[in-house]
Amino acid sequence: TELDPEDPDIAFGLCDLGMQCPELGSVRLSELATIRGRFGLPVERDCHWTADRTLMAYARVAWASGRIQA
Repeated sequence: TELDPEDPDIAFGLCDLGMQCPELGSVRLSELATIRGRFGLPVERDCHWTADRTLMAYARVAWASGRIQA
């Protein structure tokens, strides 16, 4: 949801690094760039996605279900 103004490689938001344990926190974008999914595909940013609720609302749903649902 936001980048650290002092270090633009650090982003804060809701993330799940594949362990089915979504959390609010900080992550290095350079670290995300190294992650590959099941088929070897990298993490992508969806530039066309628009939020329809607050970050906390997404987090509550994610915590209840064990995954992020957009």
